[in-house]
Amino acid sequence: MKSYRKRDYPLAKIRRYLEPGPIVLVSSAWKGKTNIMTVGWHMMLGFSPALFGCYIWDGNRSFEMLCRSEECVINLPTTNLVDAVVGIGNCTGEKIDKFKKFGLTPVPGEQVGAPLIKECYANFECRLVDASQIPRHGLFIWEVVKAHVATSPKRPETLHYRGEGEFMVSGRSISLRKRFKPQNL
Repeated sequence: MKSYRKRDYPLAKIRRYLEPGPIVLVSSAWKGKTNIMTVGWHMMLGFSPALFGCYIWDGNRSFEMLCRSEECVINLPTTNLVDAVVGIGNCTGEKIDKFKKFGLTPVPGEQVGAPLIKECYANFECRLVDASQIPRHGLFIWEVVKAHVATSPKRPETLHYRGEGEFMVSGRSISLRKRFKPQNL
């Protein structure tokens, strides 16, 4: 078994190792306006019901829209959308329509008023289920109420932010399914 030589590391940079989840685009709508924001700070919190948590800074334009509407769509982009992902993260939707600026197609949700992004591999319609952590931590806890996932490819190439402008692309998969107890799958 391999062991590693280690060194002290700045605490402000540990996200490069602990935050490899896929980048998502959060779309929202409120009073006829829409917005999209790039989010890398998120996590699954439960499976049944499907609960998803994400950190959203109160200085972000989407923050108020999400608090007021209490719904959103979590959209999963693939590597072909990397320019849109970075561009969306680098601008505000206060004066521009991000759907138009980045050539993305809004699709009406089936369960929520926020639009899905047609060009994304998957879209998860969400309703706010727990707002208790928003004031202190900016943590929105969503229940996924409808999921739309592409039929192909089975394992899309997703983007994973490592901080400091560096992304990792999802790589090869290994299956150890036979080693798991059925209840742990």
